[in-house]
Amino acid sequence: MSVAYQQQEPRVAVRAPTPYRGHFRTVIVIGEIAVDVETRDAAFLRLLEERYAGFIEAVDDPDYEFVIDLTPPTDISADDDVRVYRTGSLWRIERGDFRAEWDPGKRRGYIRQSPNPYSIDAVLRIVHSLVLAGERGCLMHAASAVRNGKAFIFAGVSGAGKTTISRLAPPDAFLLTDEISYVRKEPAGYFGYGTPFAGELAKSGENLKAPLAGVYLLAQGRENRIDPISASEAVRGILANTLFFAEDAELVQTVFHSAHEFVEQVPVRRLTFMPDNRVWELIQ
Repeated sequence: MSVAYQQQEPRVAVRAPTPYRGHFRTVIVIGEIAVDVETRDAAFLRLLEERYAGFIEAVDDPDYEFVIDLTPPTDISADDDVRVYRTGSLWRIERGDFRAEWDPGKRRGYIRQSPNPYSIDAVLRIVHSLVLAGERGCLMHAASAVRNGKAFIFAGVSGAGKTTISRLAPPDAFLLTDEISYVRKEPAGYFGYGTPFAGELAKSGENLKAPLAGVYLLAQGRENRIDPISASEAVRGILANTLFFAEDAELVQTVFHSAHEFVEQVPVRRLTFMPDNRVWELIQ
């Protein structure tokens, strides 16, 4: 069946923390990957359900489960460098404000953190980046939107214009994110998904998916124009904006080869634009 875009409908809306095996639990579903989150603190679960509103579902058999052990609040900065490395089958994810372990084979993980949503937000991004890398997809430092049934990605470093082009989007565009774009490779091709990972707009994206029509590498200038770029420049642009933190040589090679495969199938161009909503006339 041909679908212009698909709303990711929750199977059952979860309106309150649910007691489960001595914990309270909720399930956060991003990119059709369900992550069960459990804690003994009902108030913290309510905080997470507010944070990830629109991406909460009731799922009996989630893809992964994480138990969160809350520690007293600290002054440790979340800006510390993150470490992501593997010891045997176990991934370890560490930053100043949290410690996490994840075993993909057993589909279980553990997070020790203070009671704020920023730590688990980082863990979720990293876990999804690892899962997607194995599936030839990725998380990208990019805004994205759905228009006319197609997804478009706008990639660039901080200050390149991701938030600006998101604000300029016309009423018929559905914003998937202004910060972290979600790309999955599926039998029908590459798809863009909405995420709750927000940037300056401080607003979750729409919980939609749509076939990916193209990627634009952003540059601000004195006119609105789209320029072709070479395949090598396209690969460099994709890799420069791919979120990947793992200290794992094999997976790094997978990400490298995935970027080459991606630009062979998805158009990547440079978009130079002024802060004017007429730039969206070029995006088809």
